Amino acid sequence: MPGLMDGKRGLVMGVANDHSIAWGIAKALHAEGAELAFSYQGEAFGKRVEPLAESLGSNIMVDVDVTDDASLDAAFAHLGEAWGTMDFLIHAIAYSDKNELTGRFINTTRENFRNSLTISCYSLIDVARRARPLMKNGGSIVTLSYLGSQRVTPYYNVMGVAKAALESSVRYLANDLGPEGIRVNAISPGPMRTLAGAAIGGARKTFKTTEMNAPLRANASLEAIGGTAVYLCSDQGISTTGANIPVDGGYHVMGMNQPENL
Repeated sequence: MPGLMDGKRGLVMGVANDHSIAWGIAKALHAEGAELAFSYQGEAFGKRVEPLAESLGSNIMVDVDVTDDASLDAAFAHLGEAWGTMDFLIHAIAYSDKNELTGRFINTTRENFRNSLTISCYSLIDVARRARPLMKNGGSIVTLSYLGSQRVTPYYNVMGVAKAALESSVRYLANDLGPEGIRVNAISPGPMRTLAGAAIGGARKTFKTTEMNAPLRANASLEAIGGTAVYLCSDQGISTTGANIPVDGGYHVMGMNQPENL
């Protein structure tokens, strides 16, 4: 049977290792027939990503620093030369100084606020602008958020503000790009045991608390997040845009811990 992503090509940004959410998404897209390219930042991450990319039959890797316009221009020019068109883009990029994810939000420094918002939010706008000319037949852009954008989450601090800005950017981009058939959405997983997640103070407690109190009594799996991304990137999601889809075992509906955990 044909895969949902047969004949579609796209860039996956943000794979750090085989535990990354971006990697779970890449595997799911590949399993449905997608042709993939990967971005990485710097030689060290390139060495990690290369064998993963090769395992999915990808021979296109681009070194991208999302704070450098020339780097972004070169990456998308390379994709244009290699493919001519693209159908989807996965944006799984976020950053904050981990030293500021263990204390109080009020102590956020101007420099880290600026860096966190630039890398975690503005980069989506930057890559969407460059992907747009390649999505000649429409397409799908998917980014990653977290519940800390809408509710205070201990130690998430400035990342909560960055993700709130990201979710708002998703809505504005969806409206801008909708007439061109380009959908823009976010997936909001619960806490994950990833390299990025480990940087947040109290990560283990957050993971356990969510697992114990979500209606499904489970955190999301990479496979579940990957399946949601397949829906959003395939023609099955042709009428979904501007959305922020929770994939967190239902934790986002809870107003209090389960009775047994009070």
